[in-house]
Amino acid sequence: MATTGPALRCSVHPLGTLSPHKYVVICANYRGQWLLSRHRDRDTWETQGGHIEPGETPMQAAVRELYEESGVTDAEVISVCDYCGFTDTRSANGVVFLAVVHALGELPESEMAEVRLFDQLPDNLTYPNVSPRLYREAAKLLVGPP
Repeated sequence: MATTGPALRCSVHPLGTLSPHKYVVICANYRGQWLLSRHRDRDTWETQGGHIEPGETPMQAAVRELYEESGVTDAEVISVCDYCGFTDTRSANGVVFLAVVHALGELPESEMAEVRLFDQLPDNLTYPNVSPRLYREAAKLLVGPP
């Protein structure tokens, strides 16, 4: 589902309720800030994530994509929820993860041009109707019990 921009929307579901999973999305947090990546062909910011490769679990895909698209070398990766990304004509299921980042390395050679830390999500998101919703779900895990 390569559709980007405003046409893509999502719904959030309890973890393990959708299948098959095709994608992973990782909401990475480093020292209280969100770590976002910018694709070399766009001027917008996005989560790390992508296709689950044949033979991979969603968790394995999340760890791989996190490194490939941000250079994160050490993180606690936690499953958050399932989601369905959809347009008017297509849909695909995935898993959302929260990565609590402990160490950043160099950005590997990939389709990503740069990574940046943000106190809050910027206005210029690649997926403006999806990312804020998924980050809200991930952020719930950053807040401890009352």
